[in-house]
Amino acid sequence: MFADADGELRGVTTATSLQRVLEHYLASDWHADRVFITGDIIQDDTPAAYERFRDLMLPLKLRMHCLPGNHDVRDLMRKVCSVPPFSYCAYEEVHNWLMISLDSCISGEAGGKITADELDRLTDTVNSSSAQHVAVFLHHPPVALGSVWLDSVGLEKGDEFLQHLQSLAKVRLAVFGHAHQAYDGEHNGIRVIGTPSTCRQFMPGSEEFAVDDCPPSYRRITLHSDGHIDDELIPVDA
Repeated sequence: MFADADGELRGVTTATSLQRVLEHYLASDWHADRVFITGDIIQDDTPAAYERFRDLMLPLKLRMHCLPGNHDVRDLMRKVCSVPPFSYCAYEEVHNWLMISLDSCISGEAGGKITADELDRLTDTVNSSSAQHVAVFLHHPPVALGSVWLDSVGLEKGDEFLQHLQSLAKVRLAVFGHAHQAYDGEHNGIRVIGTPSTCRQFMPGSEEFAVDDCPPSYRRITLHSDGHIDDELIPVDA
């Protein structure tokens, strides 16, 4: 988002593109209980950009879990995304699932890292929860995506992070943003999912930064009480 409603990113008016995605959801026969926003909400480092995001999202009338991306400004983001129905890096238990959002950002860096404190918070939250299944949300991909430039700004020691998730025994799902492209795989019994952006996408498999013409998208994820996960990637064409 930009403070300017007509602000463009790589040729896309981001507010208009997000509005199209939201309208597509509202017109569908699939209804969510919650929304998870995996970071990079703004581009221009302004409070007004977060306010624009807020105003676009509020008509959904849903709980919205937010976490920061490398383009976000934490202090500005918290002022908007800590006010209900939004939450900031929070956790929630629903129907035998614990859902927790993590901060994977390093100030001033494109790549990410889960700090020891954040890892401890995750561990303590999981261990104190009675939920049998856990879904973890973060910005940076903990897996290699096969794109030289993008993998250089992923999650530092992502394999170790996934091993830690496995050691917690109850983690079934990890969802990331950042990559502006689709990903769906399984790593040591944990489903790992990435969803394209609500604006412009990155070219998969590229050695250098490049964009492609895939449409904005969102993902429908259903978490069943027995730990089963259903999901569907929804492209939103013009």
